[in-house]
Amino acid sequence: MSAARRVGGASLRKRLGQHFLTDRNILGAIADAAEAGPADAVIEVGPGRGSLTAVLAERAARVVAIELDAALAGALAESAPPNVRVVQGDAREADPAALLEGCAPYKMLGNLPYYAAMPILRAFLESGCPPSRAAVLVQREVAEQICAEPGAMSLASLAVQLFGSARIVRVVRPGSFNPPPKVTSAVVAITARGALPDGVDDAARFFTLARAGFSAPRKQLRNALAGGLGVAPAEAEALLGAAGVEASRRAQTLAVEEWAALYRAWRGEAR
Repeated sequence: MSAARRVGGASLRKRLGQHFLTDRNILGAIADAAEAGPADAVIEVGPGRGSLTAVLAERAARVVAIELDAALAGALAESAPPNVRVVQGDAREADPAALLEGCAPYKMLGNLPYYAAMPILRAFLESGCPPSRAAVLVQREVAEQICAEPGAMSLASLAVQLFGSARIVRVVRPGSFNPPPKVTSAVVAITARGALPDGVDDAARFFTLARAGFSAPRKQLRNALAGGLGVAPAEAEALLGAAGVEASRRAQTLAVEEWAALYRAWRGEAR
């Protein structure tokens, strides 16, 4: 009897957003997208029944798998090979350095639950110990948001692209899962920048500015920033001018580098 069935079967899977990936071609594609190799340490998020874990155990030197479902984590720990350590916990609250027992280079992979994909990605990318590369399976719409280009940017795309470049590697149909989800998924590969853009010295403060800009995405940035930051429109326009950004533009049209320039101006460091 499977661990999922012992603790409630379909009802538990539905509550946790569990759709287990069973297609070996897609499992291989995720590992390929992360470029997981024999010298690598890997953190896997949401291993479930261990299908991707088995692939990673064959390719990587070391795998740390973090699973929210205690029963699934226990079952996987019992059958895991020697180079796999299973940790029961919530990846949205994960500390990569603690999982690795000391911050070291690693790659992050996983079939992310749709309801928690962005919080999990941000937890890892914004940590003091981010991955050098990530490959995650997410809902296709989320993948398209993450990989959006200027003109269709959102807070979600900016939240990832501040830390690295992202691309969709492969679209995944519902039939690759058990049970099949009602949506199409996609594999996204993220390559870390290695450092924040020039002049961005505080990611949390940066996103205070970004949230203000995206607070009214249909408005011109002059008005969105004025409302979001609680300043006069003229002050917001001056800020945009110092960053070399037209006040009439909208938040979704700015590239990461333009947001960085706007942040430097906001911090009084325009150059």
